[in-house]
Amino acid sequence: MEKISEAVLKFLRLDNFIQHITGYIENRIELMKIEIREDVAKALARGMVSVALFLMGFLFLIFFSVGLAHFVNAWFNAAYIGYWSVAAVYAITFLLMIAFRKSMLQYFMDQFAGLMKRKPN
Repeated sequence: MEKISEAVLKFLRLDNFIQHITGYIENRIELMKIEIREDVAKALARGMVSVALFLMGFLFLIFFSVGLAHFVNAWFNAAYIGYWSVAAVYAITFLLMIAFRKSMLQYFMDQFAGLMKRKPN
């Protein structure tokens, strides 16, 4: 039975066709694997850069806040006014973020959705 099917495939020249299709499918699978590896590498690289930027920004904010508090303390010649004023700025910022959190959430969701739709170079 096997010889008959091989003979029919050879007669109709389908044996080369099947080999080409299987080769094409294997190549497409390999290409997809490579593309997935590249996408994962890009995502990890972006994540690492984002973490490094966040850390540096956070450290800058901490030291800037302490320096500003010391400056305001020296300006008013008091030991606590600078810290209270810097804390008040952060408290106002925090309260504004709480008040507008739904619109901020929608804005960031729209931005991320736009990034996902855009085809990377």
